[in-house]
Amino acid sequence: MRALIADKGYDGDGFRAEIVNRGARPVIPNKSNRVALHHFSKRAYKGHNVIERCFCRLKDFRRIATRYDKLARNFLAAVQLAGIIAYWINGVRTLVRLTGGAPLQNRSGY
Repeated sequence: MRALIADKGYDGDGFRAEIVNRGARPVIPNKSNRVALHHFSKRAYKGHNVIERCFCRLKDFRRIATRYDKLARNFLAAVQLAGIIAYWINGVRTLVRLTGGAPLQNRSGY
């Protein structure tokens, strides 16, 4: 089953109907002023944060945020490279946090 995850700003009956017509399930929280409440999967909506953080991390790279490349293939290569670098940086931070210090230090004392 496919789902479309969106913010409260997209909580409209017309938009929800279009999502259903295209064969997807809307995962959109209700606005506070909505009269007829719709059910949505809170578990599926939690994945929204991961996607937002991924795009935020990619936009840290100026080349990606401003799209310097004219050709789509060059832009895709830049996005892939930025993704690899972001993944590597996140892995190093996790390793430092788990070891309690710099991961490259020799802990044997030599």
